[in-house]
Amino acid sequence: MSSMGPREGGCQCGTVRYVAAELDDHMHACHCSICRKISGSATLSVTVPFAAMQIRGEEHVIVYTSSDWATRAFCGRCGSGLWYRLNGEDADFILSAGTLDDLSGLTLTQEIHVEMKPQGYAFAGDHPRLTGAEFEATLTMQAKE
Repeated sequence: MSSMGPREGGCQCGTVRYVAAELDDHMHACHCSICRKISGSATLSVTVPFAAMQIRGEEHVIVYTSSDWATRAFCGRCGSGLWYRLNGEDADFILSAGTLDDLSGLTLTQEIHVEMKPQGYAFAGDHPRLTGAEFEATLTMQAKE
């Protein structure tokens, strides 16, 4: 997998805008109950390194600690879900893919928390589908590196 950029994006009302100077060329879909409650469905996300993100209107960003391991960000004006970040200083941004102005070139390459996926839909393609435990094990492995 490689990176692409720069890409711009932001919330629905335009109060918060960003430039991702570099981002992964792949997306993942998360089916966990937190993502479903926040977005109304699975979330599609793309990773942006901390140092590659420039935010305009950051004073309008509202953050919410949604779990022991992540904090989510929303526009304080329109409520658009913008990103989540793993807890820790300089953690990467996991952008809500729908906030990007241009989604071209992005490929769905992984689904996580598949044991929580509703039976009423399925994403096409041959890509890894991890349970929550399998995904969280990858986080533990990354923390040790």
